[in-house]
Amino acid sequence: MAITTMTKPASLPLDLAKRYGIWILAAAVMIVLPKIFTSGAALTTMCLMGIMIVFSLSYNMLLGQTGMLSFGHAVYYGLGGFLAVHAMNVIAADKLPIPLPVLPLAGGLMGLLFGFIFGAVSTRRAGTAFAMISLGLGELIASLSLILRGFFGGEEGITANRTKMLTLFGVRFGPQIEVYYLIAAWCFACIVLMFAFTRTPLGRMCNAVRENPERAEFVGYSTQMVRFIAFCISGFFAGIAGGLAAINFELMNAVNISGAQSGVVLLMAYIGGVGHFFGPILGAVLVTLLQVMLSDITGAWMLYFGLIFIGMVMFAPGGMAGLIMLHLPLWQRGTLLRILPHYAVMAVPVLMSLAGLVLLIETAHHQMVKAASDGPAMAMLGIPFSSNTAPPWIVALALLGGGLWLGRLYGPKLAAAFSDAAHGKDLGKDLGKEAAR
Repeated sequence: MAITTMTKPASLPLDLAKRYGIWILAAAVMIVLPKIFTSGAALTTMCLMGIMIVFSLSYNMLLGQTGMLSFGHAVYYGLGGFLAVHAMNVIAADKLPIPLPVLPLAGGLMGLLFGFIFGAVSTRRAGTAFAMISLGLGELIASLSLILRGFFGGEEGITANRTKMLTLFGVRFGPQIEVYYLIAAWCFACIVLMFAFTRTPLGRMCNAVRENPERAEFVGYSTQMVRFIAFCISGFFAGIAGGLAAINFELMNAVNISGAQSGVVLLMAYIGGVGHFFGPILGAVLVTLLQVMLSDITGAWMLYFGLIFIGMVMFAPGGMAGLIMLHLPLWQRGTLLRILPHYAVMAVPVLMSLAGLVLLIETAHHQMVKAASDGPAMAMLGIPFSSNTAPPWIVALALLGGGLWLGRLYGPKLAAAFSDAAHGKDLGKDLGKEAAR
């Protein structure tokens, strides 16, 4: 007993580090990032990332946790944002003693309310029927956004001014850096709460309903009630994301409640990986970054999103998180370094294919969209050429076809190397035995 009592305090810091280390690291990263990326564009992008992380994680509670594919999740995001904008205007006009940092709760309650109303109808069905009902409800609210102009503001939307609200500790949330830390605090709190939900018995039952609803009913649980509760909680967090968007942009319009917004969050969750909790976080960061960067580089940026989504569905259905977790056993066995040379070789045909595909898309886009006004002359990577001549098309097709052929040729070798590393085989010892024989 004495030995046990003496050893427990010694292991307590290590246990705390293992349990809470990732959260401390995440909080430290959120605090330090604005010190590294100090430009206004970087702060704006990081604010949008924080909003989309909350939004995509709320969507993953439906798709990844409970197995409900929704095509209208932007309803709760948009309604939460619209209520937050109206609340800002009312609070500023009446000089109410309500600080800005608590305003996302209003958006969350709005999302919870409509999640309760719409969830009572849509969660009575599952699978394809649920997806179609969610699509219908999303289109219904999107059409109402152009009819109920008093609440939605029509095509122009509703604007607000966050600096006119109650000043808290001298902070007026005028500079973008102050807004960033507000969004980061809410983002961190929502991530912790949604992760905690996955560890509860209800979160485990959501997984059971996703995997085998018949067996969940056999043990005495109502699958409809589990789906309904998960739907309401998801709507609450989506509403919080909408409230953060209203604070950040000081504007909400019909785009925030449209089907396009629902499609974007689906892309974020699926590209990141719906089978893992941190997958939507990766997807939100990547898609947001690509939205900001690609939209400034090319007019065909939406096409690239579609191709990324198709590529993930075909070749990496587990998303980015699935690819990371696929290599985790190799890291634990110490065999990850064995396949890195094979990845380096495979990178050559992959880059060839990507270069050919990008050249093909950009040349076709320029020829079909810009050539009438700007002429056929264009440039890529500083190399000028004409889009209506044969050489760029030939080069693009050669790169694409050659890369695909080389990748198909080397693919079996890469798969064999990965299998050997996954099973922990020592290739050096095997080669030595063969040489000895």
